Amino acid sequence: MTDRQDLLDTLAQVGKALGNGHRLALLERLAQGEAAVETLATTADLTVGNASAHLQHLRRGGLVTANRSGKQMIYHLTDQRIVTLLSLMRDVAETNLAEMERLVSRLFAEDNSDGALEAISQDELLSGLRRGSVTLLDVRPEDEFEAGHLPDAINIPLEQLEAMLDELPKDREIVAYCRGPYCVLSHEAVQRLRALGYQVRRFDEGFPEWKAAGLPVH
Repeated sequence: MTDRQDLLDTLAQVGKALGNGHRLALLERLAQGEAAVETLATTADLTVGNASAHLQHLRRGGLVTANRSGKQMIYHLTDQRIVTLLSLMRDVAETNLAEMERLVSRLFAEDNSDGALEAISQDELLSGLRRGSVTLLDVRPEDEFEAGHLPDAINIPLEQLEAMLDELPKDREIVAYCRGPYCVLSHEAVQRLRALGYQVRRFDEGFPEWKAAGLPVH
């Protein structure tokens, strides 16, 4: 019985590593591609010291690993199944925690007000891509786009959107996507483009979920 309890205690280390919102933000960023601790700190709005401390918890939980490149430590996910694990956590929380429903509704309040900004599902997006009826817009930073993106996507980081409008068609639907279901970059891009007369929706997941589903990426 002691051996079994040791096994369960060791398994619980994964849960402990996941038990912090900042660590989940770090994992969300690493799901886009490997990154230096300084980049991760900026993305998660942490100091480098705090980011490093959280990354050590994630390393002990077997969720991330690191290698040195010159003076930098470069982190990456140890296993792509971690993306699936995070998706399952979201599903369980949204199904069973009333607070999650309230917070998600607040995050995308303008989407829900009249349904005009309803997101597009993975199946709908696949269908549109096969028909050639949609243009994909990746609004993540350039380094994340370069690490991997959906096929034939146009990369326009959110802060450059207004300056690069001539790259977007007005005669077909645009689907904007970013880091995942709770990423507000694509949400804001949709709002800005709709105000300018573009036909646009956001993908209800993100690059990591698309890749984890075994769908083609570049």
